[in-house]
Amino acid sequence: MAAKIKKGDTVVVLTGRDKGKTGEVLQVLPAENKALVRGVNVVRRHQKQTQTQEAGIVAKEAAIHLSNIAIADPKDGKASRVGFQVKEDGTKVRVAKRSGDLIDG
Repeated sequence: MAAKIKKGDTVVVLTGRDKGKTGEVLQVLPAENKALVRGVNVVRRHQKQTQTQEAGIVAKEAAIHLSNIAIADPKDGKASRVGFQVKEDGTKVRVAKRSGDLIDG
């Protein structure tokens, strides 16, 4: 199955404490059906000191389940479902169901 959400996509959070926030996907974890989104689901973790990093409390993004995020429509930025279309030259592209706009160039 082709990936509906990819690294670099702009997504909208549908549920949870960050509902309504938008952010860029930093990483997709397909084995766990989760993704890391910039500025969303930020948690604070105690960090042990290493050679490169200072000890202290660090804020970082935690993974969010793919069912709780949706692609932001390229036209108006609202949440949209993802469809697929095969172009005349045979390439498969992602399409926003809300407006019909192409998601990938």
